[in-house]
Amino acid sequence: MPEGDSVWRAAHQLHEALAGQTLLASDFRVPRFATLNLAGWTVDEVVPRGKHLLMRVVSPEDKRLTIHSHLKMEGAWQVYPPGGRWRKPGFTARCVLRTAAADAVGFSLGIVEVVATANEDSIVGFLGPDLLGPDWDLDEAERRLRSRPEVPIGVALLDQRNLAGIGNIYRCEACFLSGVHPATPVGEVADVRTMMTDAKQLLEVNLGPGRRVTILNSRGMPVGRMAGRPGYWVYGRERQPCLKCRTPIRRGLLGKPNGEEERDIYFCPKCQPAPT
Repeated sequence: MPEGDSVWRAAHQLHEALAGQTLLASDFRVPRFATLNLAGWTVDEVVPRGKHLLMRVVSPEDKRLTIHSHLKMEGAWQVYPPGGRWRKPGFTARCVLRTAAADAVGFSLGIVEVVATANEDSIVGFLGPDLLGPDWDLDEAERRLRSRPEVPIGVALLDQRNLAGIGNIYRCEACFLSGVHPATPVGEVADVRTMMTDAKQLLEVNLGPGRRVTILNSRGMPVGRMAGRPGYWVYGRERQPCLKCRTPIRRGLLGKPNGEEERDIYFCPKCQPAPT
């Protein structure tokens, strides 16, 4: 699933291409909005909110709507020159927006819907502070995490109601940097603030071009983009040696206490001892 940095980059690309442009045509390929026509509306801005994309449009009569999308596991927005050939199969397109300057196409979107801009809270109001947003509040994020001390930290970090923007990669990497096994209950984690601060730094480092990396030097600069160097400390490195202690990295499954939504976790059994 795309993480907060991927959504931020997508929003930035869409904003650069569409903001201030008038829609020549819109094509919503989902039943609920199939008849909606936004031709003549102007794109005001495109902003990320955690893993959600909010495209705000304004009519000539100053009515305001928001095109809300979520990439889920396989979704992507791509921008093309007008009439450009798509790089993904047409049957996967869920939203097509055309302007005189560019075409924007949302492929395999997990969610695409249109709501009144005044009602955006009905779709994203539940989210916790956004690690990449102007609303970031470390104290509030910690309060939300600490409110359920029995939940595994690896589950709590993925819960967008606590803080918005962390996905599976960043939760695994942040846990490793803190020396905490992802299955450790939140109440047993001494310093969740550092864990969140590390995740925020990693997200910010990866807002630019190039492959995503989480290995930084003492100045906070990425070193994993160098040829032949691993990009991650543990994520996706099952059976490979830990970059700190050389113990083989392990992969496991971690989900909610009721067993739902199990996802892969990667950890070093020596640097991150499993909770008793």
